[in-house]
Amino acid sequence: MKAKLVPLYFNDPQDPDFVHQVAILNSLLEQEATLLVPQPLGDPLPHDADAVVFPQMLGDAYKRWKAIKAIDRPILVITSEFGSVSMWDWEINQYLASEGVRVLAPANLDQARGLCNALALKRRLKSSRFLVYQDNPGEGFQPEIFKRFYWWEKECVEHLEEKFGIQIVKKSYRELGEAARQITDGDASTAWSQIENRIPVSSLSRQAILSAVKLYMAIKREVDEDGQVLAAGINCLNESHFSDTTPCLAWNLLFEDQKIAWGCEADLVSMMTKVLIQHSLKAPFMMTNLYPFLMGMAALKHEHIPYFPSVDTEPENHLLLAHCGYFGIVPQSFSTEWTMREKVLTIVNDHAHALDARLPEGDVTLVKLMPPFDSISIVEGKLIAYAQFENSDCRNGAVVRVANGHHLLKKLSSHHTIVTSGKNLPALEQMAQIFGLDCQLIS
Repeated sequence: MKAKLVPLYFNDPQDPDFVHQVAILNSLLEQEATLLVPQPLGDPLPHDADAVVFPQMLGDAYKRWKAIKAIDRPILVITSEFGSVSMWDWEINQYLASEGVRVLAPANLDQARGLCNALALKRRLKSSRFLVYQDNPGEGFQPEIFKRFYWWEKECVEHLEEKFGIQIVKKSYRELGEAARQITDGDASTAWSQIENRIPVSSLSRQAILSAVKLYMAIKREVDEDGQVLAAGINCLNESHFSDTTPCLAWNLLFEDQKIAWGCEADLVSMMTKVLIQHSLKAPFMMTNLYPFLMGMAALKHEHIPYFPSVDTEPENHLLLAHCGYFGIVPQSFSTEWTMREKVLTIVNDHAHALDARLPEGDVTLVKLMPPFDSISIVEGKLIAYAQFENSDCRNGAVVRVANGHHLLKKLSSHHTIVTSGKNLPALEQMAQIFGLDCQLIS
């Protein structure tokens, strides 16, 4: 799906500069956008147009700012031959801003393409679904923890559906687990033989492998039957008694083969955050738990570790990131290291598994939508190392340095965060404008 953009002109659609820039945009944005028939500023827009684009800015904008302000779609200004705003248009754009007109002026071609991808996603969400498998969330294992989570509240579902247009479909995890068990060992073995050469495995029994493949096959069948699924999630820890395995392998395969995002613990907020990142930024991403060093024993006890990893300076400005025994689910294509291993957590079946994987060390950006989903939190940091603790719930966690651990602890909205590789603040700010989100930078 591509963004649909209407090129707008001030006076003459045959102006050579205008015609030339429209042709350039058609070429540069060929994979991300469809340019509709150019229209004069002030005419009614086609109902299916996602946004308008000014391929050419003129001094007329100073006199016609009210007509620009009346446009009811996002306004892109891409006026250079390189797919960015021209520096000669900064003055006009600032003038428009002073009159309350918000324009999107990408600084480079990657940002322009990211804006188009976000626009296309905004339209796609209205015809897409999230699948969530759960029965009685909070009533299973560790209810003292799981009953606190906002993503299972009816209000959360309503806000997500209203804000983004997505349809959230809830199904029974009990029935999914039973459907997986009905798949024969022979069918699972055949399916495994087709993928085992691409899945590194360490110390897993044959039964554990087949159980993982069966759950993958059961989820894939429902995803394929639906045809409009962008993300799927399971209440895999709290209701782990409904399955003899975990969905980690399934999430990896569904993402790698079909680009279906995943929701550990059926976290709808993480699922939506991932989808926004996946389709707008094209940056590697994953979900994990945050353990600020400042939390002391509250964090150490939960992970069954004796102390936090050693760091050179300012331990108060460091976080340990870990989930389900390791760093968390990282798709293979994003990973520097990746192995399917035995389960770590006692809360899951003995035949369950986990993924031991790593993102590249270096700059990272932590991201999470914040209820009621009119804002998104952003934390810039650096992944400096990985830390291993034997006989713990953190066999391989990531250590991240942030600017101000005390400030972060005051502003965090969830123990779950989405980690993205790189410095992604500018791209996130542009995406946020498309979806009407306020960026809350925690620094």
